[in-house]
Amino acid sequence: MDHLSSMFNGLARSFSTNKTKSPKNSCDGREAVDAMAKDAKKNDLILRTSGIVSIDGSKNMASVFSKRGEKGVNQDCYIVWEEFGCQKDMIFCGIFDGHGPWGHFVSKNVRESMPSSLLCNWQETLAEASVDPGFDFESGKKHHRFDIWMRSYTKTCAAVDQQLKQHRKIDAVNSGSTALTVVRQGDIVFLANVGDSRAVLGTTAENGNFVAVQLTVDFKPNLPQEAERIAQCQGRVCCLDDEPWVYRVWSPHPYSPGLAMSRAFGDYCLKDFGVISVPEVTQMDITSKDQFIVLATDGVWDVVSNQEAVQIVSTTRNRAKSAKRLVEFAARAWKRKRKGIAMDDISAIVLFLHSSPS
Repeated sequence: MDHLSSMFNGLARSFSTNKTKSPKNSCDGREAVDAMAKDAKKNDLILRTSGIVSIDGSKNMASVFSKRGEKGVNQDCYIVWEEFGCQKDMIFCGIFDGHGPWGHFVSKNVRESMPSSLLCNWQETLAEASVDPGFDFESGKKHHRFDIWMRSYTKTCAAVDQQLKQHRKIDAVNSGSTALTVVRQGDIVFLANVGDSRAVLGTTAENGNFVAVQLTVDFKPNLPQEAERIAQCQGRVCCLDDEPWVYRVWSPHPYSPGLAMSRAFGDYCLKDFGVISVPEVTQMDITSKDQFIVLATDGVWDVVSNQEAVQIVSTTRNRAKSAKRLVEFAARAWKRKRKGIAMDDISAIVLFLHSSPS
């Protein structure tokens, strides 16, 4: 608790000084955050390609792998940032699935802007809370910590979507990206989901068997709460005759593109008709039974069940190869289960929650 109190006080002083110097900045600690990101990249704490992140002394280890589908350029991208915000007990993982003609540019833009924006907003929110006389961290630590992350994520997603809309070199009117991110802070995991990628926990039951627990909601247009919002905005939810299993969001206008998810960054042609970039933020307390979290794009979950994914990871002896084994299993499943349909891009991050046993 002492290190949290000192962090509150240090951030409060830092942001009070920055606000005096540069009141026009949307995030007053941006320069400091950019410096953190640059330093983390220099020290190999940030991974943006298939591979692993494993730092000596850390509880975390992340395995990452991606496979291009059969529709053109790979529009999936991802990031793992160990010691997020120079905090030894924090790691950030994000997976982003682009769609549309400019989807690969949109997903990369969201990947590059979201972590730093989140870190900046988190630090600002911490600083604001520390000087709020009504804020009592001691009386409700978990509640206040979740509230800080939820507020930080909400501000971040709104800012990222607005910046993307104003981007001069990316046309995101008919293109967009999902974003599924996780921040581990000590023994708590915070998840934020925009779109239809999915996070699944691999945990052990009393009998020692691995069990899959889905941690996020796939935001498809036909979910009751999503369909209701879309209808209230005069959007339509329906399937095409040649793909009756895929529900899409459509505008009231004819010849408009349809979107197979209800939340996304970009897709501004549908933002007035119920598509939003508001994240669902949740938290999970890590126990000794919880072993890993799988973050994957819908290219995995279209053909692999939650339990299959957990079984594949749990039976992979070399943790570093777990994401690759899952992705390759999904690629083979596409050929069996979706004959005649072009395989989607397939990407996965496996975040292990405990040090590997010797």
